[in-house]
Amino acid sequence: MFTGIIEEVGHIVAIEDSDEFRTLRVEAGAVLDGIKAGASISVNGVCLTVRTYSAGSFTADLSRETLERTSLNSLHAGTVVNLERPMRADGRFGGHIVQGHVDGVGKIRSFDRDGDNWNLRVEFPESAARYIVHKGSIAIDGISLTVASLKTPVLEVAIIPHTFENTNLRHAQAGDTVNLEFDVIAKYVERMMYRDQL
Repeated sequence: MFTGIIEEVGHIVAIEDSDEFRTLRVEAGAVLDGIKAGASISVNGVCLTVRTYSAGSFTADLSRETLERTSLNSLHAGTVVNLERPMRADGRFGGHIVQGHVDGVGKIRSFDRDGDNWNLRVEFPESAARYIVHKGSIAIDGISLTVASLKTPVLEVAIIPHTFENTNLRHAQAGDTVNLEFDVIAKYVERMMYRDQL
């Protein structure tokens, strides 16, 4: 489980395709502390498994399903990505419950500065509207954020300077695709309420 509090940004340094997988090599620092093969790292909100690691980088394989269901298929060498290790059992819970299981891909409509903050407007799949509420939590590229405005199919979040400076959002622009993960509690509630219909 993750919290949506990004530990650092890394860079894609290499991409290699095989018949069934795409392998990423990611330049990183802090998230490599205590790393081992088989460990999980969230890359732009997608929980990936470390395949190999060395001083300053790690590799992870992407299945075809991951490439089809997330924005990771648009990564290229040089792309800046958000990185987070799973939450420790004795850690402080700073964001919200983030599983690293992407629910859909959104598209940035606009990203404009407003005084000291930035307003990020993201178009989301209309089928996801039932999981998004005003003032509720959402993970965008793995970042725990609060929905400030909602007019389906577009949501708006306010980005504070710290988040802008310490995530991949400092490189974001209109037209970019982003990974979206909705509040898992909302999904469980829906399942319980409509279990006979699902």
